[in-house]
Amino acid sequence: MNEAVPKAAEVLAVAAATATPCPPIRDLFADGDIDAAYEVQRLTTERVLAAGHRLIGRKIGLTSPAVQRQLGVDQPDFGALFSDMALEHGGTVPAGRLLQPKVEAEIALILGADLPGPECSIADVRAATAFLAPALEIVDSRIAGWDITIVDTVADNASSGLFVLGDTRETLDGVEPVDVEMQLHRGTELVSEGTGRACLGDPLNAAAWLATTLARRGEPLRAGDVVLTGALGPMVPAAPGDVFTARISGLGDVTISFEGNAS
Repeated sequence: MNEAVPKAAEVLAVAAATATPCPPIRDLFADGDIDAAYEVQRLTTERVLAAGHRLIGRKIGLTSPAVQRQLGVDQPDFGALFSDMALEHGGTVPAGRLLQPKVEAEIALILGADLPGPECSIADVRAATAFLAPALEIVDSRIAGWDITIVDTVADNASSGLFVLGDTRETLDGVEPVDVEMQLHRGTELVSEGTGRACLGDPLNAAAWLATTLARRGEPLRAGDVVLTGALGPMVPAAPGDVFTARISGLGDVTISFEGNAS
């Protein structure tokens, strides 16, 4: 193992434990060493599982072409979803739980069958998906000031934080993810909007990429997994006292509040 991998994992773990963002970790690695960054993520996953939490799914990041261009990459990335990251629809993010939270609206897939790959198609994703739900992903970064490259965000579990699923459960018979429209409000203010096509052309395409990538790594998606397929519009910074509601056509609403008084 690259000796920088455990060092980077420890730096990120300390940042999370102390609620103190750390400098970027990319300088510990050769330029663009994404494989090493995923090794850091793997060590973080092992640490979380050892603490008694469960792996309940995966998230896809960097599904926007504009964000990919910004970070100089031509592919998405992924992170792990753990049992302690799930919040209830209409619930509250406790003060101090996250360092630098931002909110984005997504479609979540709940799988009813395994996706073993290694060449997973959109048709395979359709066959394996039991339900769709509206979702909010509350992304976070242990890196100070969100000063990240692809290496930083991959190592930092794809900048994962928390997530919320709405109460609605629909099937692909009734909702076509590529055609949905999304509006995200902070209070009454519209702060983000987009469509299914903003997510790697089709959220199901993003899920097929994830299933293929994980299968090739020997970590296939399984029945019961939650898959956050990627943002449908720009992410929005969150502050204490904020209340966010996303409305996704055909899927309904999902809401989360942030504890504290708005400044």
